[in-house]
Amino acid sequence: METVIHAAKQAKEKGLIVLLNPAPARNLSDELIRVVDYIVPNETELGLLSGKPVNDLASIEEAGRTLLSRGVKNIIVTLGEKGAMILNKEGIKLIPSFKVKVVDTTAAGDAFIGGMAVGLMNGKSLEDAVQYGCACGSLAVTKFGAQPSMPTLEEVNKLLTR
Repeated sequence: METVIHAAKQAKEKGLIVLLNPAPARNLSDELIRVVDYIVPNETELGLLSGKPVNDLASIEEAGRTLLSRGVKNIIVTLGEKGAMILNKEGIKLIPSFKVKVVDTTAAGDAFIGGMAVGLMNGKSLEDAVQYGCACGSLAVTKFGAQPSMPTLEEVNKLLTR
């Protein structure tokens, strides 16, 4: 954890965006949370980070507000087949996922975060970057395995335009 905090601080000092996937679930220091631009927990991780039970959309909002009060700027909660929820000082927005035939969920979260990061790096708005992440996560669950299930740019663009 010392290395993560150090790297996040160094990135922030250099003007870089800090995106944090808080897995495996554990408590995080306010020192780290304050330098994070985007934290991307799943529902279990959000519950642990906020100290609040998470079992529906209303409780996700409440837990998210608790985490926002600790200094994080943007929370993107992954919700599996329901998509993802953006929580920040501007408000709350649910981004729906794509309907696909689920084969294996092994790499869905990794595909989502990678896709969201690509969207942000390419100048997409947060909402569009999260939708891009949802497309990547949705495509990943249609194949077996972790690495083999990562979607191609062509596959993502095709899903986004259907």
